[in-house]
Amino acid sequence: MRSLWMIWTMGSVLAVTMIFTHSAAQEQKKWTVGPYSFSDEMGGFSIRSISGTGTTEDPIVITEELNDIVPVTLVIRNSSVGKPGFVPQGFGLLFHLQIRAINGSGRPWQEFFFELQSLLGEPSDYSDGLSFCQPCDVTGMIHSNLFAAYDDDFEPYDRMLFHDGKVDPKANVSMDFPIGDFTPKRIFYLVQEPRIPST
Repeated sequence: MRSLWMIWTMGSVLAVTMIFTHSAAQEQKKWTVGPYSFSDEMGGFSIRSISGTGTTEDPIVITEELNDIVPVTLVIRNSSVGKPGFVPQGFGLLFHLQIRAINGSGRPWQEFFFELQSLLGEPSDYSDGLSFCQPCDVTGMIHSNLFAAYDDDFEPYDRMLFHDGKVDPKANVSMDFPIGDFTPKRIFYLVQEPRIPST
């Protein structure tokens, strides 16, 4: 359910680490901040760097490059799930995220879309405990350097659309927002889609 049980914000002492896994196909990177790790393993984009601790003053900043105008999926894992002391119905994490997206598509972006998914391919709904911090007062938490406005669709989905702006090729845009994770799941997903003018 969406009610707040307990929010644990990540302190400034948490470090960002990288774990490199080599395979015959490609080198995959898992970037870790506190109990969370972030991965571009599903392809279509590349994470360039991660910094920050997840607080309001020091959000987790994920710099990534998108080379096309198709949806891509950021894989997010919570290593706390299943460990001793983890209580699914009474445990929650709130972290602040900044996506810094480099436009490598060669075409200007007019909008940028996000969707949270607790199950891959299925939009997050009201009852799964995952949201852009729906129970919170998000005043001032959601903003962008190049998009002047955003629309949210928190019922029955968890979606946001940044708009009223333009991101030229090779430029980068930053978009800040909180994520509330009150689920017992080890893994969830953030779908991202840059959009071009329709005409």
